[in-house]
Amino acid sequence: MAKRAADFSEQEAEVIKNGDRPMEIDQDEAGEFEDEFEDEFESEDEIMEAGVDGRPDDEREAEERENAMEVDQGTFIPGRHKLSAGETLAPDLSTYEMLHTLEAPWPCLSCDIIPDSLGSDRKNYPATVYAVAGTQAAQGRDKENQLMVMKMSSLSRMERNEEEEEDSDSDDEASDPILETRTIPMTSCTNRIRAHQLPQTTSAKPPTTLTASMTESGQVLIHDITQHLTSFDTPGTIITPAQNKPVSTIRAHKANEGYALDWSPMVPEGKLITGDVAGNIFATTRTQGGGFVTDTTPYTGHQGTVEELQWSPSEKHVFSSASNDGTVKIWDARSKSRKAAISMQVSKTDVNVLSWSHQTSHLLATGADDGEWAVWDLRQWKPLTSMSNEKRPSPVASFTFHKEQITAVEWHPTDDSIVLVCAGDNTLTLWDLAVELDDEESRDTAGVQDVPPQLLFVHYMDQVKEAHWHPQIPGAVMATGGSGFGVFKTISV
Repeated sequence: MAKRAADFSEQEAEVIKNGDRPMEIDQDEAGEFEDEFEDEFESEDEIMEAGVDGRPDDEREAEERENAMEVDQGTFIPGRHKLSAGETLAPDLSTYEMLHTLEAPWPCLSCDIIPDSLGSDRKNYPATVYAVAGTQAAQGRDKENQLMVMKMSSLSRMERNEEEEEDSDSDDEASDPILETRTIPMTSCTNRIRAHQLPQTTSAKPPTTLTASMTESGQVLIHDITQHLTSFDTPGTIITPAQNKPVSTIRAHKANEGYALDWSPMVPEGKLITGDVAGNIFATTRTQGGGFVTDTTPYTGHQGTVEELQWSPSEKHVFSSASNDGTVKIWDARSKSRKAAISMQVSKTDVNVLSWSHQTSHLLATGADDGEWAVWDLRQWKPLTSMSNEKRPSPVASFTFHKEQITAVEWHPTDDSIVLVCAGDNTLTLWDLAVELDDEESRDTAGVQDVPPQLLFVHYMDQVKEAHWHPQIPGAVMATGGSGFGVFKTISV
């Protein structure tokens, strides 16, 4: 969440810092107390009937609701409201459990979190995150692009008051975040990057970690970054020039730029799908010998750019695609025709992103160029051959809170009611789809225009592009944008 900061006098600022409200007191009247209800009621029963302030309960409750709506109306919403002259935007630190920003040499359009050996369900601080990202260097400076392998450590939690410290079993200490990087030279901007870990064959060695980078040049570069990750925690580890070179380069897309790729979570040995601006989707499989083979016959059917690809979390041969033709398609990778099994028009604008629920595999979330994001029940989608005479299904939920393009959407890894969304209005929002309003709550929030009750949190980040939940630190999010990287955890998730 964010709040506006305005200028105060030094005296007022000191008062506020100490936790008091600035107020004027007439020293001549200090110490005197006047009972404003004196002689108005003759008995205690009359006072109780009238309420603590001398008014009937219904009258007082009506005023409280009105005042509450006035406060809500004045709430500053990043991406929807504009700052006045002299105002700056600052995070409301009381709403975060952890909040850190880290700079990068160039903006990164895409990032991914690397699973680690530090344990699951981690709640202790300081936290550590391993990740990978690809840069977007300025035009004409392509040779300065990098694939960044990162270790973010000393990520401390927000300072707490004394009472919270006493209730906590942790002896965490505040510290400055540390960003360590190992860089791999790239000659083109990375549009999308995803990591994949192979099954660990022995506990004596770390698992092999691969990255796939979809580049502006149309090539897909696969790197083995195992040695780069090892070097963070094993002193003396040497990274040779040969280990910075890709282990495979996919050239099937030729000169067609691409934005979409995904590793299959159901094929541990490694299977990759990649899509380009010509609407072609190629599948690449890792062989037993460690090489990669690309099927040169593409999956076709989109009438525009393939913006996003994602494998099913539960079906080994099923994947989905989103395109700027406004459709989402479901594919069976075994199909000899290379045509989609199901196609659904989900938007009149570009469908930029999609995400398959990890917990409920028939739920799919999509995000479009007009700022709308929606949730679909795939059980209502029918094969192409039987859809012509049937009414097309509606989304089970849709939201138009954002007024700029949706650039990322991702389900929480363990809670199928929580979703994160990134948008071109410089905000990352968290949503709780389990929230419903009853009639009384609807009346109380009637004055808050266009703010759905499912909106859980709004995080401001300049030019935010993509974000991911950390699979081993519940509620933690890593995001990338024009201002670098952000790692945060709210107190509400």
